[in-house]
Amino acid sequence: MGTESVDCMLELAAEAFQSRNFELAAEIYECQLSRFSDAVVQQELLVKRADALALDGKLSEAFEAYQKASELDRLRPVQLENLLQCLSGPLRWRDRLAGRSDQQPTSAERDADDSTFCCGICFGFLCEPVTLLCGRSFCKKCLEKEKKANCCKGCEDRWKEAGVHGYKVNVVLSNLLCKWFPSHLNALRLRREGNALYAEKRVEAALEKYNEAIHIAPKDSVLYSNRSQINSSLKRFEEALSDAEMACYLKPLWAKGHIRKAQALTALGKPEEALTEYLISITLDPESKLARTEAQKLLSDLLLPVKDHVQKKILEGTSLLSSRTRVKSVLSSNSSSSETSTLPRSYKDYKTYINNSVDQSGSSRVATSVDYSCDRDAHGKADTKRTSNITYNQGFFLKRKHSVEKDSQTTVGDGTFKRFKPDEQKKVPTTWGTVIADLIDPSDLECSLCMRLFYEPVTAPCGHTFCLKCLERCLDHNPTCPLCKEDLSEYLAQRQYCKTILMEDIICKYFPAELVDRQNLNEEEIAELSNLNKNVPIFVCTMAFPTVPCPLHIFEPCYRLMVRRCMETGTKQFGMCTSDPNRGFADYGCMLEIRNVEFFADGRSVVDTIGKRRFKVIQHSQRDGYNTADIEYLEDVKVTGDAAAELGTLHDMVYDQALVWVNSLKPEQKERIEGHFGPMPVKDSDPQASPNGPSWCWWLLAVLPLEGRAQLPFLALTSLKDRLTGIRRVLLLMARNRSR
Repeated sequence: MGTESVDCMLELAAEAFQSRNFELAAEIYECQLSRFSDAVVQQELLVKRADALALDGKLSEAFEAYQKASELDRLRPVQLENLLQCLSGPLRWRDRLAGRSDQQPTSAERDADDSTFCCGICFGFLCEPVTLLCGRSFCKKCLEKEKKANCCKGCEDRWKEAGVHGYKVNVVLSNLLCKWFPSHLNALRLRREGNALYAEKRVEAALEKYNEAIHIAPKDSVLYSNRSQINSSLKRFEEALSDAEMACYLKPLWAKGHIRKAQALTALGKPEEALTEYLISITLDPESKLARTEAQKLLSDLLLPVKDHVQKKILEGTSLLSSRTRVKSVLSSNSSSSETSTLPRSYKDYKTYINNSVDQSGSSRVATSVDYSCDRDAHGKADTKRTSNITYNQGFFLKRKHSVEKDSQTTVGDGTFKRFKPDEQKKVPTTWGTVIADLIDPSDLECSLCMRLFYEPVTAPCGHTFCLKCLERCLDHNPTCPLCKEDLSEYLAQRQYCKTILMEDIICKYFPAELVDRQNLNEEEIAELSNLNKNVPIFVCTMAFPTVPCPLHIFEPCYRLMVRRCMETGTKQFGMCTSDPNRGFADYGCMLEIRNVEFFADGRSVVDTIGKRRFKVIQHSQRDGYNTADIEYLEDVKVTGDAAAELGTLHDMVYDQALVWVNSLKPEQKERIEGHFGPMPVKDSDPQASPNGPSWCWWLLAVLPLEGRAQLPFLALTSLKDRLTGIRRVLLLMARNRSR
């Protein structure tokens, strides 16, 4: 076979690979191997064949091909990218093909991945929380480190362009976290001191800081992860592995914990187990460059000819027990009742340590010191053991002897009943520990403007939080913060009022009853505002007519509020009346429907509306600075028989007169009219089809040079005959004036 034929077959194989026909691609590459004697080309073809086999799900055959390629020369990590892709997610693909990709997570998975008080950048406890305009909150120091990234980690919203300057701390959240978790803030201080010492190469001193921090906050996965790195720097790899395992136990869906575990396993000479942990981290975080690079290096090492036994081990560790399965097994062990017996032995002492650690008030129930030693079991496998010197508070076990009858029942933040000892402080469990129930007070989450529980809380760039509607009403009058008076003009111009996600989560979890009451109150207000017969908002301005466009320029604060409420309720309607010196506004008007609202940076807006139904005012009133009214709607009285025939004749005659007048206008006048009101509507085949009568009549009344007091009677008429007669008189009068 000639060179051109070989090239043609290789192109065919590449096309088959591209179209995901991996079986055909693998066969072609296998057939072409014998055509080349050059070792470099042979290795390239073997790798391509192995990639096709791996992507086709034939991992055993793929490993044989990879090993043959490795015999020719050591495989570079980049050549194992496709193999890594297959190993890191085979069951995830299978779930997707089976239609289970949108399967809801289990309760154990949700609990394990609960990040209520977690920073989305460092994944540790949230400290000095800064809320971005997208509504997500991060540690202030984490944001300062991420300045170059210039965007939110959760939604990729660019915070600098959105107007956040100086990273102001969220006042409400900061006060709440200080009140609920004082010990965690102390642990955070120790963590930062430890990081500074580690950066100065004072590793032993850094380790002491982390030991102290973990004693205070034994459920912080970041502390264990960082201490694992410190122990690795001190060549204490067994301790590093134990800390990494604890980080994975506390936060199974956190990729960094599995990376730390993989690094420790690599240092301990366990490449197969380390590879599995890297694959788990890649599944959890596909963008992790470190995990991918290290996994590729391990695969390259494991596929060397001297490692003939690794094929079976890798298959057992990745294909048969995928990364998703491994994560689920950790989650299930975390939630099962027989948790202690199923956990790895390195977790047991940690669990005892966590359960018996200091409480949030700072009074120690159990003081624990942990020493590490590494032994080998009967099979020679390394096992980390810890000997614990535990000193118990003498009254601790006495408290356990109180009978159930003496326990009292009380309610906690979620509204459920729980039993507490009379002499023990009531606590509510959270992801980061327990919170004393007496500290959970809904008044900590009250809006300073309406003095009610936050509803749709929004945090301004200055760090102060308000209900969305309360903040909007304040910004209608003045573009400054109601509390600190910081200028919010740029914030107002962006109009990006995103709800503070963390605050909403806290309210939902710890104040469900209060939230339901708040929601019911809001629904009652919406229902009241949605009524288009009682307390209908009235815009006092110009004359409006059914079917006729009416563009409006809104700049007064009361009307900004009115238009916003019309949009929020979904009615998108309000009444339009002319002013009246005695009653405030006229007794007749027209409902307008909002078609579009265009906001400007200074708060002004242009509202595109069109006329709908006519109404009569029954009662005049006011609400929050704008006029309202109880109304009844008007409709034309229909006629039949000879009266209907007479009405049709009159309708056609007046329409022709109107058309003559419109066509007699100067071109520039006609152009201006049509630019504002649109062209004159065509004549209706049935003049009584609409309850408001023909639309051309209202268009004509809108463009005729009449004062509002002359137009108003036409709006009040319910007889189409009388309206047509009146229009005819106006047209005749204008024709006479023009002839003079």
